[in-house]
Amino acid sequence: MMNRVSIQGFEGSFHQVAAQQFFGKDVEVIPCATFREVVKIAGNKKESTGGVMAIENSIAGSILPNYNLLQKSGLKVVGEIYLTIKQNLLVNRGVQLEDIREVHSHPMAIQQCLDYLDKYHWKLVETEDTALSAKHIAKTRSKHIAAIASKLAADLFDLDMIAPNIHTMKKNYTRFLVVQREDMALPVIESDKASIHFHTDHSQGSLARVLTAIAGQGINLSKLQSFPIPGTEWRYAFHADLEFESAGQLEQALDEIRPLTAALDVYGVYKKGKTI
Repeated sequence: MMNRVSIQGFEGSFHQVAAQQFFGKDVEVIPCATFREVVKIAGNKKESTGGVMAIENSIAGSILPNYNLLQKSGLKVVGEIYLTIKQNLLVNRGVQLEDIREVHSHPMAIQQCLDYLDKYHWKLVETEDTALSAKHIAKTRSKHIAAIASKLAADLFDLDMIAPNIHTMKKNYTRFLVVQREDMALPVIESDKASIHFHTDHSQGSLARVLTAIAGQGINLSKLQSFPIPGTEWRYAFHADLEFESAGQLEQALDEIRPLTAALDVYGVYKKGKTI
């Protein structure tokens, strides 16, 4: 079966770029308006073979609601992608900088490019999506509107990338998780990373004992994120990303921390992503 995955956003979005990095250029994407829809479709075997979901950004931080969606979804994490977010100024063929009067894009993309945009007196128009902005100017064939979007959007909608890499922070990365239903999530060869969710009995030192057991196995704790447990008074659950060298090392760590937790779920064991 051809890979058909749900993504947040439209064709030409950075989610599609991430999907292509993981599955290849031929992957078919299902655009979704919300992350909740991404998870819902990823869990439906009649509609997709999985989904791609942003989970954190190196500047903006964790996307906390997506951890909650992951917890409730029952989906397994089978991979991750670290994508460099490169924002570009796109125009219709033949349009010059002096022709531009407006720039359209998602508010976050505009904010990321203000140092460049401040050099000009263009009207900045906030839209719901970077790729949708690119599609709009291509459809209207406007000579006076530019969009901020990905290179993929430029390729898809036949636009000129009149000014590449206009974002201020050049080291801006987004981490995406690849999720699939448990019946499709095959063991990952040479896996070296795991995502787990747990909570303790909240007795004194209980979290410290869990972290000490993880460190004792020589495992790198690359992320620890806390979440309030609904319906409790100031009690927390934790998401942790563990980087290891061998499957045995991970299993030993899980065996040690399981008795120290009130609940423990393994979201997935997969291969650590590389920054692209």
